[in-house]
Amino acid sequence: MLGSKGKILKRIIMKNLILTITFAFLVNTLFSQESIRIEKSGSGGPVLYLPGFTCPGSVWNETISDIKFEHESHLVSYAGFNGIEPVETPWFPKLVNDLIAYIKNEKLNNLTIIGHSMGGNLAIELAVALPDYVNKLVLVESIPCMREIMMPGMSEDQIGYDSPYNNQMLQMSDEQFLQTAAMQSSYMTNDTSKIKVLTNWIVKADRETYVYGYTDLLKLDQRDKLEKVKAKSLILGAEFPSRAVIEANYETQYERLERKEMYFAANSKHFIMFDQNEWLVNKINSFLSNEE
Repeated sequence: MLGSKGKILKRIIMKNLILTITFAFLVNTLFSQESIRIEKSGSGGPVLYLPGFTCPGSVWNETISDIKFEHESHLVSYAGFNGIEPVETPWFPKLVNDLIAYIKNEKLNNLTIIGHSMGGNLAIELAVALPDYVNKLVLVESIPCMREIMMPGMSEDQIGYDSPYNNQMLQMSDEQFLQTAAMQSSYMTNDTSKIKVLTNWIVKADRETYVYGYTDLLKLDQRDKLEKVKAKSLILGAEFPSRAVIEANYETQYERLERKEMYFAANSKHFIMFDQNEWLVNKINSFLSNEE
């Protein structure tokens, strides 16, 4: 049996444990908003990491560990993905508004934003809305108007949330959706070990967020906004299906963005951080170390 000293020591340990758990809860809550969850770590200049559609913030883990720039990392995940409760549609504008509020509340001055795919679209929105905060952008496999590539000539008004395609996606069985997700994932990386990871992220997504969130992206056209971006930008694309096609698309889409550098990764599909992470990290390190 415990003596009086042992009982006192046990009470102290339990009290410290409760305080530790309470503090951890408060920290997690502090960096949570309706449509986003953010993990903050490190110290130095702030860098906001924005993943792509269906991806958790951890998609950036392998890249972050190799970035030489001493920085404070703000790793974002989105509502409806990564086990986070969904929010009502329209979804994309909520992400933008909550990220703007987060940057202001945290006073993230001289901010670098690194975004993959849809994360790059969010980065552009933030750079336009907060020119005095955002200093540099790294846009990885991100296009200002995806609709123009996938559905040339189609207007925003021609794309609706209540559509036969969306209804079909919502009514798919879990097995059908899994098969669709697996097929999509196979086109997004050359690393076969990552296909299952990507597939799992898709099938774990809230189905309505997946369907209506993708519609949000198809309706998006940021080309006219690019001339308002003051931040210096690094644009990184993958040479898939061919360098000539991809470079022509990027040059056209980013024509109105002034302060930019543009490079393309060979032997890579959409997830450059999986297929050519060393190349990706080298480009980012070089860009961030340049003070011009």
